[in-house]
Amino acid sequence: MPQRITLTAFLVANQLDIKGIKNFLDIKPLADSSSELFYGFSGGKYQYYFNYGVVVFSGYTEDEMKWAVKAIQAYQRNPVQHWLRDEHVLLVEPGSELQFRFGEVVLDRCDEKVIRIAMFNLAQSVAMDHYHAVTEQLLGEVKVFTYHLESSGKLKISRKNMLRFIGKALNTQNEVAENIYVFDAPELVWDDEFLDKLHQGLIRHFDLRLRFSELEYMMRIIDENLRIFMDISNQRESNLLEMIIIILILFEVLNLIISSLF
Repeated sequence: MPQRITLTAFLVANQLDIKGIKNFLDIKPLADSSSELFYGFSGGKYQYYFNYGVVVFSGYTEDEMKWAVKAIQAYQRNPVQHWLRDEHVLLVEPGSELQFRFGEVVLDRCDEKVIRIAMFNLAQSVAMDHYHAVTEQLLGEVKVFTYHLESSGKLKISRKNMLRFIGKALNTQNEVAENIYVFDAPELVWDDEFLDKLHQGLIRHFDLRLRFSELEYMMRIIDENLRIFMDISNQRESNLLEMIIIILILFEVLNLIISSLF
């Protein structure tokens, strides 16, 4: 009878304090780095923590997963109000070929390395959903600015708010660059053909490269619009400065005329 293993991923914060979680759990992880922690427990249970705010579970009940997330609440930086969630199933059928179906992967063997690779890709998929939503929100705000520009001929945003918006867009770009590893294979797949095949198959299955390209495209649109907005804002500042200079010159001229008359 096929063994069914359900993986569940949650994006709970913009960032997790990996070092803090490691010290808090005080258990030797199966694998760890500055950006991730992978734990194995009895009964085929696994937990995977990522610094970009995602936690992935295998073998846990609903209540156990919620409790585990709440237990690390102190190490969640900028927690999200509504957790993003996704699930994927590993269907272990001895003797079967590797197959990728809707919502599940069929494979003939499963160990902690297989589960780790599957968790890794599921976490990337959830993170991609998060960044896609953030980028769509940024793009929506840009459209509001361009609508006002079209309808009134003016850019209705102050320089301070413009700089804050640019900062938000740049932070999003940096987070995507730092946390999405679509083009970097984990070390454990380098010497294992099956793991590499599984990893590459999951990248295609979750459309990670295509979704990453869409993110890049949206960010380029936002970046191009922001450059134009900054040019308009700088021109507005320059025009204001020129007006101030003209007024000061007129004031000096009037002052000289009045002084010569009296």
